[in-house]
Amino acid sequence: MQLRVFGRTGMQLSVLGFGCGAVGGLMVRGDAADQERTIARAITAGVNYFDTAVQYGDGESEKNLGRVLQKLKPANVAVGTKVRVPPSEFGRIDEAVRTSLEGSLARLGLDRVDIFHLHNPITENGGGSALSARQVLDEVVPSFERLRQQGKIRFLGITALGDNAALHQVIGARVFDSAQVVYNMLNPSAAGALPARYPAQDYGRLFDATEAAGVGVVGIRVLAAGALSGSAERHPIAGPVPEPIGSAMSYNADIDRARRLMPLVEEGFAASLTEAATRFALSHPAMGTILVGMATPQQFDDALAAVKKGPLPPAALDRLSALRQGFAGEAR
Repeated sequence: MQLRVFGRTGMQLSVLGFGCGAVGGLMVRGDAADQERTIARAITAGVNYFDTAVQYGDGESEKNLGRVLQKLKPANVAVGTKVRVPPSEFGRIDEAVRTSLEGSLARLGLDRVDIFHLHNPITENGGGSALSARQVLDEVVPSFERLRQQGKIRFLGITALGDNAALHQVIGARVFDSAQVVYNMLNPSAAGALPARYPAQDYGRLFDATEAAGVGVVGIRVLAAGALSGSAERHPIAGPVPEPIGSAMSYNADIDRARRLMPLVEEGFAASLTEAATRFALSHPAMGTILVGMATPQQFDDALAAVKKGPLPPAALDRLSALRQGFAGEAR
């Protein structure tokens, strides 16, 4: 398993991380034996980053990950979890952050997590579930720093959702060590310019900002929550069709566009769309580790096999870019 230096943290993380989210569902609704078997397989294969959140199954993901790690007792693995401050708690962010982390540590059976990510969207002025950039910098960061001084977290992170300008501002402040960034074959805008009138959120070359600030990148929505399988079929334990993030405004539109990328498979660049999507996410040097959600142990094995093939070659990336040109001008 290839390791990549994760920003300025000094950590070396496996290029394939283990996503414990609710969309795939294995670590929320899966069989306990399958959970243990898959995590053991991942550790043996060299995976050393495990990503969870209290929101995944209302703590079930954290409990299940904690149970398995306590049993297996692997050496040198990093665990990340998240806090989403509810709007009702925006007036007491420090207390909400501290309480959330204490609950997460108890469920995980840990004294400390390696990365603690803010899970709220970040926008210029806040509103709804989003925090403003100023709230993040003036209130969330000091709260996180106090927890770091207490030895309860090692590194500070954000989930880079929200307004592009606000995300660039917060990352450019150089106070966070990690950013979870949307990056997939339907929306590569964190790396480069999109075609004119392209139907996706433009993240405005966010990788330039993370690289300049020494921020490690965790790739999320690598498979567009499953749409990049090209199939609408969902495993029985997978989460319901998720709210799209960063790409089309409907999951079915993402599936439709994913199917229009099938020439990558038909022309021999990859054995499947999911393989192509997984390898695409590894192709940018700013990427530290990618998260691929899973419902079954086999889906983890498929992701591992794809990663072992390495990044997509330049010819495949050029073909993909040409195919995406056909999306320009379509309704998001």
